[in-house]
Amino acid sequence: MAELILEELDHKPDAVKFFCDSKVVLGYIHNESKRFFVYVHNRVHRIRQTTSPQQWHYVPTDQNPADLATRSVPASQLTNTTWFTGPEFLFKPHQPETHDPFQLVDPETDTDLRPQLTALATHLSEGKLTSERFQRFSTWESLMRAVSFLIHQATSFRSDCPNVCKRWHLCKKPRTPEELDAAKRVILMSVQRDAYPEEYAALQEKRTISKSSTILNLDPVMCDGLLRIGGRLKHASVGPEVRNPIILPKCHVTKLMVSHHHAKVQHQGRHFTEGAVRAAGLWVVAGKRLIGSVIHHCVTCRKLRGKLEVQKMADLPPERLSSSPPFTYVGLDVFGPWNVVTRRTRGGAAHSKRWAILFTCMCSRAVHIELIESMDSPSCINALRRFFALRGPAKQLRSDRGTNFIGASAELGMRPDDPNQVSTLKHLHENGCAWEFNPPHASHMGGVWERMIGIARRILDSMLLERKQNDLTHEVLCTLMAEVCAIMNARPLVPVSSDPSSPVLLTPAMLLTQRPGVSAPAGTFTEKDLFKCQWRQVQALANEFWTRWRNEYLHTLQPRRKWRTATRDLQPGDVVLLKESQSPRNEWPMGLVTAAFPSSDGKVRKVEIKTASQDKVKTFFRPITEVVLLLPKKGQRSSEDC
Repeated sequence: MAELILEELDHKPDAVKFFCDSKVVLGYIHNESKRFFVYVHNRVHRIRQTTSPQQWHYVPTDQNPADLATRSVPASQLTNTTWFTGPEFLFKPHQPETHDPFQLVDPETDTDLRPQLTALATHLSEGKLTSERFQRFSTWESLMRAVSFLIHQATSFRSDCPNVCKRWHLCKKPRTPEELDAAKRVILMSVQRDAYPEEYAALQEKRTISKSSTILNLDPVMCDGLLRIGGRLKHASVGPEVRNPIILPKCHVTKLMVSHHHAKVQHQGRHFTEGAVRAAGLWVVAGKRLIGSVIHHCVTCRKLRGKLEVQKMADLPPERLSSSPPFTYVGLDVFGPWNVVTRRTRGGAAHSKRWAILFTCMCSRAVHIELIESMDSPSCINALRRFFALRGPAKQLRSDRGTNFIGASAELGMRPDDPNQVSTLKHLHENGCAWEFNPPHASHMGGVWERMIGIARRILDSMLLERKQNDLTHEVLCTLMAEVCAIMNARPLVPVSSDPSSPVLLTPAMLLTQRPGVSAPAGTFTEKDLFKCQWRQVQALANEFWTRWRNEYLHTLQPRRKWRTATRDLQPGDVVLLKESQSPRNEWPMGLVTAAFPSSDGKVRKVEIKTASQDKVKTFFRPITEVVLLLPKKGQRSSEDC
């Protein structure tokens, strides 16, 4: 239409402007970078044949008269529209314009735009085979197979080659020894040429190498295009592998060869691997360190001899360091059983088993033992009720998740999915007590009660040895357990002092029974107060205990006996070996760490591991001392690598 009007006009206008209310169309007209499909391309090309993008402007839809022609507007209302007058800005004085090109609207989702194509041109600067291409291979066998295949293809194009294979083909025949030897020679030549370019060029031209060369002390010589060790064994009656070994630098190909010979000696130590490498006629520069690094990163060696993960010993929990009343924070565990006589019969006696729950105070280290008749939830609740009745309510209980509480053949009723657990925890919550569980197989996290159980067993064994009667009754066992508690609560918490001015021992019984023979303390409590009021006597003895506890016992908890160094934390994505005490190491399952649980200091000591066996996926919750790190997460390094 614009072309027809301009042809019919006798007067040529100075400027022609076009207005459009579609920013999508304006973006198409101003486009200089994208390509369109045929339909849009033809119309945009037709518009730009007679007009330029600078002539096109935007007009809002409500001011565009052409929009009225596409809508149903009654003829009686045309006088009230811009059909006869046009938009208002036509009547305003002309102002200079600044033209900004319109951009495409949502080019990523526009279906009329052709997808962006990128063409890359490859330019070969040199035609030599470099060792950088060998970085793609992970084993020496795959590298040898690939290079020998290329050599086989190259010889197939020779017209005078007697080989039956011709031209390019996919040959499934095994490689011949000649092709493998040629492939090894090509690989080693490429490695030496890249690692020692000056020495290689000098020996090729039969010149002496520079005195600053790193292999000058090896007296290198050129033999069959390879750098070999020189020396004075030229006339020795030994093989060339021993007389002139091939010099290899520390690089990726050398690591592949060391890994290959390490596997041939069945993943033995550095001494065996180094002997196999030297017997193959190879001299690795800084070989001991490289061989040690290869063995350290070998997954098979980690499966066979890898150490279990450790982490810096955590800080003691607050309940171990607080001056709380006895048995406010308690650790407990079950030990036993013992066979006791329940009733006499004509033919002998009927026996049954008894177990014991040991309660130990986390701060004062006092102990309390309760006997139970069975490993079920009612017996556990009764023992807790007796303990709370004698020692008062506790704020927190700690125990392991071993066979005694969580999974002991589902007999104790403390599993999260066991309905019996509801009654046990309900009883604890009613007494304002919380129960904290350690991870499974983490006995080192419960050392505070494991040591007490060991002491109780030794004392009880000594008592049973002194008894002449073999028959043990429930009443006798209760008596022995009470005596065991008395002996353990009378033990010194700190080494016995040789100072005659401090004759009184610091024991848990000093706080529990107030009868260790404690002298009158100094301070606000006088000797008169000790005999005047019973509560002052108790308070004085308690103050004496906690004062000496802070001054003599608390500092003994300060040092870390082991695990003093922080190591790398296990992370989700690490491949580990899961320890199973009942199975030989070769049968330990591999797993993937799916979750890590940091402690209060930010160090990970508990992880969640997922394993797969016989099409069954299982999830385990374990401490890090029960796993061996095989492969760290991609992009991470193990603690021993740092």
